[in-house]
Amino acid sequence: MINVNPGQLSVGPWRIHYSWVMVTLAGVMWTISSSIRFAATPLIPHLQAPGGFGWSYGAIAFAFTLQWLVSGLLGPVMGWVGDRSGVRRTMVVGSLLFIAGMLLTGVMTQLWQFYLSFGLLLGASMAIFQVPLVSGVTVWFRTHLGLAMGGLQGFQVMGTALLIPLMAFLISEFGLKQTFWLPGIVGGAVLLLLIRPFYNEPAEIGLRPFGAPETEPVKRLQADDTAKIRTRVFFGQARRTGAFWNLIGVHFWGCMGHNIFIVFMIAMAVDAGLSREMAVGAYITLTVFSMIARFLVPIVADRFGTKSVLTVCFVLQAFPPLILLLYQDPWAFYLFAGLFGIGLGGEVPAFPIINRQYFGGAPIGTVYGWQMLGNGVGMALGPLAGGFLWDLTGDLASAVALSAVLSLAGLVSVLFLPPTSRRLTPDWERLLPPALRSSG
Repeated sequence: MINVNPGQLSVGPWRIHYSWVMVTLAGVMWTISSSIRFAATPLIPHLQAPGGFGWSYGAIAFAFTLQWLVSGLLGPVMGWVGDRSGVRRTMVVGSLLFIAGMLLTGVMTQLWQFYLSFGLLLGASMAIFQVPLVSGVTVWFRTHLGLAMGGLQGFQVMGTALLIPLMAFLISEFGLKQTFWLPGIVGGAVLLLLIRPFYNEPAEIGLRPFGAPETEPVKRLQADDTAKIRTRVFFGQARRTGAFWNLIGVHFWGCMGHNIFIVFMIAMAVDAGLSREMAVGAYITLTVFSMIARFLVPIVADRFGTKSVLTVCFVLQAFPPLILLLYQDPWAFYLFAGLFGIGLGGEVPAFPIINRQYFGGAPIGTVYGWQMLGNGVGMALGPLAGGFLWDLTGDLASAVALSAVLSLAGLVSVLFLPPTSRRLTPDWERLLPPALRSSG
């Protein structure tokens, strides 16, 4: 006997809290909307080749940089809109932007059109799906948030891994139009369909967050003017803490450092004398270890505290590059890839967990959006700075050293974070009218 009522979901005698359905929905939506950012790399040779568009690598890379910048700069705005107006409304806009961006990229003929469709439209869509979507899932969990975030992050990485060969196959067999139109139309339709069963909060269907005590009242906090007032009051308190600003910097330094290797690692390995097959194998090693870390790190952070976990992740980003400064043999690249992959994969999914540990059940979408501003700008500037140094010196060691220095700056920033064992704004709801408090 299956009960598909969201508030009473069950399969036979087993009750299933709808929060786990939300994780699944968010995982599928995030994979569809965001994986194209990394899966589009097989298109670069086609865009650069004389038989394709003949654009330079620098011109093509700027479209990816623009996409990161747009998604990063819009992060705070999208988080604010999601907190005030609800996640579902923002995702409708995000889905339409995704469809438009994919369809227009498929029929582009000029470089400016590539910047508009792939850089601006898809970048704006990704800002919506990576900020309100992720923060929207956190309100469904009082316990086991680490497992939920680990599943969400792991789902996204696996989706990217599957989409990369699909994009390579489509571009080789059918050309540019079908490569973007097929995922755009099918993926866009799936996004729009999944918005309907995606709810803004548990109370919308008569539930408490997963793990909440039975004595806690079922009360809607993200409806109408309630959400707007709560968001304004909480954000005013959160931005007065040093951790609010420091976490933006942590994300900036970390992403600027590790995106140098995400973009250039294969080229570095080939430049060091590895065969293309060995270089790709090293990159796959980095991806596999990153995927494992993305799943496990949120669980460990939820259990033992995120500051300690972030410290380990940044150590694994700051010091393994030294291996490549000393040795450039195949074993060195593979050892580096495994260690660096753990640090890279563990950094990003730790942020929703540390927000919960610092701010509890407050509306954290705007806060998370500001952190993703650091993410987007760092991801955009890292490859530009690393590529410039590599071109200037003619030696990959300069880009490797830059990544290590940037990650070391992130490590120092993490060490200045307060312990996650205490809330930073425990009394912020006292500034609200009693009727708008979560326990009022």
